[in-house]
Amino acid sequence: MRTRLGRALPPLAAVLAAALLPACGWTGDDEAGEGEAIVMGMSDEIVSLDPASGYDPGSWLVFNNVFQSLLSFPPGGTEPRPEAAEECGFTDRVSQRFTCTLRDGLTFSNGNQLTSEDVRFSFERTLRIDDPDGPAVMLSTIDRIETPDEHTVTFHLNQPDATFPQKIASGAGSIVDHREYPADRLRTDGQAVGSGVYILDRYSEDEAVFSVNPDYTGPAEVKNSGMTMRLFHGDQDRLRQAVESGEVDVAYRGLTAHDIAELETSTLTEDTGIQVVDGTSAEVQHMVFNMDDPVAGDLAVRQAIAYLLDRSALVRDVYQRTAEPLYSIVPAGITGHNTAFFDTYGDRPQPDRAAEVLEEAGYTDPVELTLWATPIRFGPDTVAAFEHIADQLNASGLFDATVRTADAEEFAEGVENGDYGVYVRGWVPDYPDPDNFTAPFFGPDNVLANNYDAGPITSELLPRTAQAANRADTVEDFGAIQDLVAEDLPVIPLWQGKQYAVAADEIAGLQWSLDASTVFRFWEISKSSD
Repeated sequence: MRTRLGRALPPLAAVLAAALLPACGWTGDDEAGEGEAIVMGMSDEIVSLDPASGYDPGSWLVFNNVFQSLLSFPPGGTEPRPEAAEECGFTDRVSQRFTCTLRDGLTFSNGNQLTSEDVRFSFERTLRIDDPDGPAVMLSTIDRIETPDEHTVTFHLNQPDATFPQKIASGAGSIVDHREYPADRLRTDGQAVGSGVYILDRYSEDEAVFSVNPDYTGPAEVKNSGMTMRLFHGDQDRLRQAVESGEVDVAYRGLTAHDIAELETSTLTEDTGIQVVDGTSAEVQHMVFNMDDPVAGDLAVRQAIAYLLDRSALVRDVYQRTAEPLYSIVPAGITGHNTAFFDTYGDRPQPDRAAEVLEEAGYTDPVELTLWATPIRFGPDTVAAFEHIADQLNASGLFDATVRTADAEEFAEGVENGDYGVYVRGWVPDYPDPDNFTAPFFGPDNVLANNYDAGPITSELLPRTAQAANRADTVEDFGAIQDLVAEDLPVIPLWQGKQYAVAADEIAGLQWSLDASTVFRFWEISKSSD
């Protein structure tokens, strides 16, 4: 979703000189796909089939495979390339005017032609509907859209937004047919019509069936003849049984850390017929502090927690090493990542330092603290993780920490109402840029709702990074943001996840669907007939 530009180029030359790869690749065929069809299982729900609403991993998995965006992420890459577009780029020097030219011959799966009118309709529709569970918030910098001809789309932004290419390369940029989708309300008939690599043939509560789109025009090369996605509705044990028995070829999202570790060990000691495939991930989890809370709002309390936290033990004992310790709000592998928390608080508990800061603040008794978690929303091991952290704090003799839980809806209300002093927050990025790990967390109406006065982060640093089309130019400012967060401690980063899929030995290509872009590419997965 990021397109780099030369600073001194004239407008259209800038489009061509940006990191916009030439449009090439598979452009449809009489034979739709090759190889065998694949059955995949996951425990996530699909909240919506309408791109104006779904903002969850299950829904975006559908969007990324059924719909096209103007740009997309190549396997293993974090720079967007043309997808439905032939070329795209900023046509000004302040990242406020972005122009795309569409490929020739684009059609929806129903045979209708895809033109610039559909692109404009799709973005304006998402913004008009503004569904609270949808991605409209990602498109808030759009001021107006011009379509001077069938192949050209120009976005005029209301402020500099160098991450706009990344945003529209995500599920938020899905293009729908203006003849099929209502302009002012969500589609609710269980159908989806796009121009992507796959066609959604059938959808029910427990299953979604996809066939390869023979008229797809874009860079993807399809390595199977279809995908069936079976939904296990949070039943992790049933999902594990399904992949072990061969009922599904691939299990993705929903297996516990214990299951993954156990299955991985078993593949090393016996012929199980299955494999565990891992990949990079930018998913993170934080401990969040309500800055207005009488206990958690005290900097000394937060510093003491930071000095006592043992991330290595947490990922070893709870996550079975299926995650990595995280020492900054921007994860490893993302532009500008640093290790601000490691540098400030170390990587091992320092009870003497923790006792010192509490004593200086006047604490003489163990600090009573409640840690709030929700069991499923941020991963199946979240409650166990917070109980482990509470044990770490209590072992120091400086805290009397307990863990309380609430279901996802009650938890969200409690956070919004300011009822919790310390609570969990997980984050699966929309696009692999440091902006997506900082901008949503600070300033008005942020997702943390923790009353943190972000000061220069929102008044100076983030606005400056938004103007830099070359994201390498943002490293210094994002480093300053990470250092300020380590100093002020509105959050403490805990871990960065890895992505895992468990699959039959006959399955190949999963590594190209497990990367920092979080795009699970059906088309990269193949199944041998041996």
